[in-house]
Amino acid sequence: MQTDILGEAVLDFQNGNYTTDIKTYSSLDEEDIIPIPYLFRSYKEMPSLEKKALQLAKGAILDIGCGAGSHSLYLQENGKNVTALDASNGAIEVCKARGIKNTLCINLFEYQGKKFDTLLLLMNGIGLAGKLNQVNKFFTQLKTFLNPNGQILLDSTDLLYMFDEDEDGGYWIPDVEYYGEVSFVMEYKSKKSDSFNWLYLDYNTLQRAAVANNFKCELIKDGEHFDYLAKLTLK
Repeated sequence: MQTDILGEAVLDFQNGNYTTDIKTYSSLDEEDIIPIPYLFRSYKEMPSLEKKALQLAKGAILDIGCGAGSHSLYLQENGKNVTALDASNGAIEVCKARGIKNTLCINLFEYQGKKFDTLLLLMNGIGLAGKLNQVNKFFTQLKTFLNPNGQILLDSTDLLYMFDEDEDGGYWIPDVEYYGEVSFVMEYKSKKSDSFNWLYLDYNTLQRAAVANNFKCELIKDGEHFDYLAKLTLK
């Protein structure tokens, strides 16, 4: 994205200049907001899926798409070896200001470096794949980050609930490649991002994609609203 919407918003909050939230416009014809204070939440304020993932994180940890760094900060405060990665300059600046020691400001697909024991992809981090037909490329890249006995912890949501159900139990889904593919535009203080693709995966689709890429996929926990936490390990 040409405009670092997320970075500007979290920097404003960090610097005491919070006045408004991020607006999002999606291909699902919905307007929504991302409350900036939520990106700075404490462990107590996190959903149960995130808490469980943080409990399972071990070894050298890479927090991919770390945002304002709340997950990394909690892990670091609990003695874990964590690195926060985000493509947003503003987000990484905030992570540093909050005291996170190890940070990487880089696009996920450009990273080449040390390997990790745990990859965290929280707040629907699988969305970074963009589209279903890019999941294989996404997993191929993640493999280059993983130590042999490493794990990927990710959460996502099955968006099927957003579509109308007919009398036979089927769903009215638009003619798209996969119903979990969504495009977004973000707006903050009259600035808008370019449109970008974001992927939500139902668990069965994730499992099939994982197996096709030589991962073992395990459902760790169901969330409260069609979401779930999964663990992937290399076979």
